[in-house]
Amino acid sequence: MKGRAMLHPPPKASTTPELSFRQSVDMMFNRAVSNMDLPPGLEEKIRVCNATYTVRFGVRLRGQIHTFTGYRSVHSEHMEPVKGGIRYAPTVNQDEVEALAALMTYKCALVEAPFGGSKGGLCIDPRDWDEGELEQITRRFAYELAKRDLIHPSQNVPAPDMGTGEREMAWIADQYARMNTTDINAQACVTGKPVHAGGISGRVEATGRGVQYALREFFRYPEDVAKAGMSGTLDGKRVVVQGLGNVGYHAASFLSNEDGARVIGVIELDGGLFSADGLDIEAVSSWIRNHGGVTGYPDAEHVADAHHLLEVDCDILIPAAVEGVINRTNADRIKAPLIIEAANGPVTVAADEVLRDRGTVIIPDLYANAGGVTVSYFEWVKNLSHIRFGRIQRRQEEARHQLVVDELERLSELLGDAWSMSPDFKEKYLRGADELELVRSGLDDTMRGAYQSMRALWHENEAITDLRTAAFYCSVERIAHSYTSKGL
Repeated sequence: MKGRAMLHPPPKASTTPELSFRQSVDMMFNRAVSNMDLPPGLEEKIRVCNATYTVRFGVRLRGQIHTFTGYRSVHSEHMEPVKGGIRYAPTVNQDEVEALAALMTYKCALVEAPFGGSKGGLCIDPRDWDEGELEQITRRFAYELAKRDLIHPSQNVPAPDMGTGEREMAWIADQYARMNTTDINAQACVTGKPVHAGGISGRVEATGRGVQYALREFFRYPEDVAKAGMSGTLDGKRVVVQGLGNVGYHAASFLSNEDGARVIGVIELDGGLFSADGLDIEAVSSWIRNHGGVTGYPDAEHVADAHHLLEVDCDILIPAAVEGVINRTNADRIKAPLIIEAANGPVTVAADEVLRDRGTVIIPDLYANAGGVTVSYFEWVKNLSHIRFGRIQRRQEEARHQLVVDELERLSELLGDAWSMSPDFKEKYLRGADELELVRSGLDDTMRGAYQSMRALWHENEAITDLRTAAFYCSVERIAHSYTSKGL
């Protein structure tokens, strides 16, 4: 079976309305804390959003003043600074920003990044404006936030999100520096900057790399893989990716090129691509960049109603775009036994219930897409320390390795043909870790530790039957300890 023969006709929409994104996050929070013994007042304090700032500002463009609406929400200040991305999208609204800020709080707690949760958004379609106009808009938005300390190295540190990237973060950092000329830590006001502008190696790929590391850790435990009705390793597993943006592209690329997974489906705005033999992710990504979408791509079947590709028979489904793509209307037709949420909130609470009842294993967004904030944490530390990772210890590490190599070479001369080093051993062993390798090592360690915290609850607490509840439980417990240690 291939192509649309594998697909099902669209269902009739449910008459029961879905919860909003914010309500869904709160519902998942409530499910976790129902298994905890928290004082009611502390439970409410952790759940609620502390503050949301709405700004409306004008920028003169194309001969007239255009007014834009932006948001910055602070969910929790149990640790400071608070952390969270800024997204540019025409659908940005207060409910969405507050939900994302709440997820950031729980996400940071889960991966033990010392931040509270925040999020920002600007109601704008970046495609409507050229680069110069976007810079003017971004700088004015940054000005409005920074003058209220909603951008600040020690209080509120944004990062990229949907619709933004290194370029926008560089503009924001520069705007903050212009407003705070004597702040030696000004570069730490935002993360996700270009490497040449105070960024860190590996940040662009971080969220996608985190998805890869999350899957690798999951597949290290045969009993966990068995819960999803699978066996073996990532090698050969069939993958469908919804959204081939920054996160989806990097996750698909790493999984196919480094772990042997086979990406059989890609879902984009103008349709989807399907190939049972596997897609060339680099070729597909290049086509999208050059043509604005997947339409016309020659080496796969084009599926006009791309969201039906969510329902094809595959092993791993990776929703990597926006929230709510798996919902009450399609949850019962999702065939993937394993879903990993590379986006924020792609599975609604109603769909989550359906999938859990069916035995589908969901690796939650709270954990799966935490690679971005983890590497942002490393960048923030780098900016505050004013030195790149590896600069002090790398050559000393190489010198110590040289001692070992010299001794091995001496033994090789004594033993002759009976023993020798592998051809590339010396080169690999002598090379000390650079910044990118250290960042990847730190990210891998973080993702492993967080997963182990979740699975311990998943396997040892009878009341916790899924990874999402385990993730929330672990996060809320840490936040509660933080608040109680402050005397609340």
